[in-house]
Amino acid sequence: MKIAIRYYTKGGNTKKLADAISQATGIAAESVEQPLAEDVDILFLCSSVYWAGVDEKVKAFLKAPGHKIGKIVNVSTAALIESTYKQIKSLAAEAGIALDKREFHCRGSFAALHRGKPDQNDLENVKKFAKMIVEEA
Repeated sequence: MKIAIRYYTKGGNTKKLADAISQATGIAAESVEQPLAEDVDILFLCSSVYWAGVDEKVKAFLKAPGHKIGKIVNVSTAALIESTYKQIKSLAAEAGIALDKREFHCRGSFAALHRGKPDQNDLENVKKFAKMIVEEA
């Protein structure tokens, strides 16, 4: 089974989740600016919300990931909305990529909101989530 981790972050919150998934799976987390080097069965796609939407770099990656993606597992942070799931689902559908119904989301800090998030508990939970996804694949 081939697995990859890609993320986009501006403030570092989402990279923390991607790095925790990397620790749990032993797979390097890379920026969405790095195309996939080979076809993957599972892509952990870690993104956040900026001005009520996912960043253009995430959109560009999904339009041209470099290789085939079997399915995406959404991982997100946001200070205000619940998750990026609906937006990633729409983008994945446009690209003809399946999206797993399971996702991981936690609050991310932004200015004075949710300071310290994601915290150590969030990082441990995303590790457990990633291990579950991999074990069930």
